Amino acid sequence: MVQVLLLCGSVRKGSSNEAMLRLVQEVVGDAGEAGNAGNAGNTDSAVFYEGLGGLPHFNPDLDTDPLPEAVTELRSAIADADAVLVCTPEYAGTLPGSFKNLLDWTVGGTEICDKPTGWINAANPGRGEGAAATLRLVLEYTGAAIVEDACVRIAIGDPDIRERISAVLTALR
Repeated sequence: MVQVLLLCGSVRKGSSNEAMLRLVQEVVGDAGEAGNAGNAGNTDSAVFYEGLGGLPHFNPDLDTDPLPEAVTELRSAIADADAVLVCTPEYAGTLPGSFKNLLDWTVGGTEICDKPTGWINAANPGRGEGAAATLRLVLEYTGAAIVEDACVRIAIGDPDIRERISAVLTALR
């Protein structure tokens, strides 16, 4: 069993990034149902992290024990996962501030270090490269194990969306 933590970089309900990660959950669920019917026996899970909007502003003075409760929950969610999958929008050519804040809270811990990590860029063609570049930079700094085959662009309307998501999940496994 592999548990994938889904980190959405948007705090906007119903964003295309949230929709993509909810579809990831469906694909994981579909694979599990197929496994129960006698296929691969897939019991993978995809857990959507809901706490982005509740994280305090990063402050190195607070990055000590005891951590703020929301930060403890974030780091525990990362620690409990076998892999991490991100889907974030681009804002002003880079990551949204709220998601960069989440990543800043991971720097002081070791939970994401060596953890297989990838991202789906759901932006329209010609968009999202700044966010992806910044995401790569920060994840490399944290020591996350970036899985190149799990770092892809998939448009919401892609006719092969489920197959492409499955390929991302396979790469993270």
